[in-house]
Amino acid sequence: MKKILGISAYYHDSAAALVIDGKIIAAAHEERFTRKKHDHRFPKNAIQYCLEEAKINANELDYVVFYDKPFLKFERLLESYLKYAPVGFNSFIKAIPLWIKEKLWMKELIKKELNYEGEILFPEHHESHAASAFFASPFQEAAFLTIDGVGEWTTTSFGIGKDNKIKILSEIKFPHSLGLLYSAITYYTGFKVNSGEYKVMGLAPYGEPKYVDLILKHLVDLKEDGSFKLNMKYFNYVSGLTMTNANFHKLFGGEPRKPESELTQKEMDLARSVQDVTEEIMLRMARHIKKVTNQEYLVLAGGVALNCVANGKILRENIFKDIWIQPAAGDAGGALGSALFAWYQYLENPRVADNKNDFQQGSYLGPEFSDSEIYSFLEKYKIKAHKFDENELIKETCEILNQGKVVGWFNGRMEFGPRALGNRSIIGDARSEKMQSIMNLKIKFRESFRPFAPVVLEEKISDYFEIDRPSPYMLLVADVKKELRFEMTEEQKSWFGIQKLNVKRSTIPAVTHIDYSARIQSVSNKTNPKFHKLLTEFDKNYGSAVLVNTSFNVRGEPIVCTPDDAYKCFMRTDMDVLILGNYILYKDEQEKLKNDIDWKKEFELD
Repeated sequence: MKKILGISAYYHDSAAALVIDGKIIAAAHEERFTRKKHDHRFPKNAIQYCLEEAKINANELDYVVFYDKPFLKFERLLESYLKYAPVGFNSFIKAIPLWIKEKLWMKELIKKELNYEGEILFPEHHESHAASAFFASPFQEAAFLTIDGVGEWTTTSFGIGKDNKIKILSEIKFPHSLGLLYSAITYYTGFKVNSGEYKVMGLAPYGEPKYVDLILKHLVDLKEDGSFKLNMKYFNYVSGLTMTNANFHKLFGGEPRKPESELTQKEMDLARSVQDVTEEIMLRMARHIKKVTNQEYLVLAGGVALNCVANGKILRENIFKDIWIQPAAGDAGGALGSALFAWYQYLENPRVADNKNDFQQGSYLGPEFSDSEIYSFLEKYKIKAHKFDENELIKETCEILNQGKVVGWFNGRMEFGPRALGNRSIIGDARSEKMQSIMNLKIKFRESFRPFAPVVLEEKISDYFEIDRPSPYMLLVADVKKELRFEMTEEQKSWFGIQKLNVKRSTIPAVTHIDYSARIQSVSNKTNPKFHKLLTEFDKNYGSAVLVNTSFNVRGEPIVCTPDDAYKCFMRTDMDVLILGNYILYKDEQEKLKNDIDWKKEFELD
């Protein structure tokens, strides 16, 4: 029996994953345990969880695999600083001490932290991404595409995965990066880099593609095959502490938007423009990869692969027979990819896939809490709750949802990846016109423009959305079916930006974005029977197989991990009901959280 621990750390979204004889046993983000969003520190807690899940100690591990090559990354930093010297000295002074103290001594650090004397492996960053996409996918053979900010040198790669091997065929190198272009616009529009990119994607439908030509003329030299170069005259990320510079600001007519200030049409148009450029680049890449590899299937990973709008376009263009995206596509997924890389590529173990079922297990790979553990928590803090059997619980929850109430749903193993997929979710009735604004402003304390995702029974996905296959990981966007939509009047079409939020667009308005699109999660009875049962019961009793599903957290906080996290989030928001396993907690029966502060105000800041 071979036990392999994968680790990603020290950039953003540290994580750990454990693979035993090729099976994914556990995987989790460090942020869920420390409660520090995008925690980049060494993932002590995530590692401890993975080992506990398998009931083993670190000294029983056969291999520990780190997701990239620190020396190669250090080489890139040094070369970049030297190239631009003396510009960038401040950035250099800030970065180097941590490298000298910790990052360069990764092998020694791992040994010390884990009290481990075994073998440590270091695949390249984009090999870890490619491995996470291909080896976890349902395909025996596929092309892969990895796109992110930057690994060591590589920012984009493609190649072929076949049986138990991946081979990179082509790469784009730093500083030319689609991820960093998107992050530059994220920064310029006033959102947080490595965190706010999905806000830009959500904002894009409110804008017009006014800046596409400007981006393609000045910022990006794009070729027919999807390869590109960025004009570094406009960017500051190589040598500075910001993403953009004075030339960039002059080109777009002003300084970056101040965070938290009012959004204007300019930010919406910029968001739409960079989204359109991203989609065009990814489509060109996909066509080129098909031409070069002649593969039937495509798998994707890297932070840019979380751009579900672009993924949906690649799927609809029918370039490939099917596509599969790693649910933890960002750096956290590198921990899983590195462990799978060691099992298949390094140890040369056989791999058999059926082209239908993936190896990700619904991405339910985190901690789980039994009803007895939940009872102990409730007893300890004298929290009032009602125990139900599963059938009664499902019926009661459906009735609560039908009343337009918002429910915290905490069940089973925590999800691995940035999306809540029905085990650490906040749910509501998708038919409610008020649900989006209630959830954004009273529950999540976040920007009003942000869309919510629908969760739908897998077998009924095509009844509601223009898609002909499952979307289990909320990584594909498709349009709401035409027969469910309400067309806008001419007057409504002329409205600007956020005004359009007030228009009822379909019979499931809470999950219909302003362009009639939706980021879909389908639920299978095989991977999440309890959540599937809830949707089935809601459909049977109230005629809708769709609910609103958003992550169980407030803005600026990681998704909840424990019953304690869930209860605190429940009490600090206007959520109506909390389901913990088979217990139901009603808000009006709870005592006010002791030593409480103005939590809504606290969470206003990202």
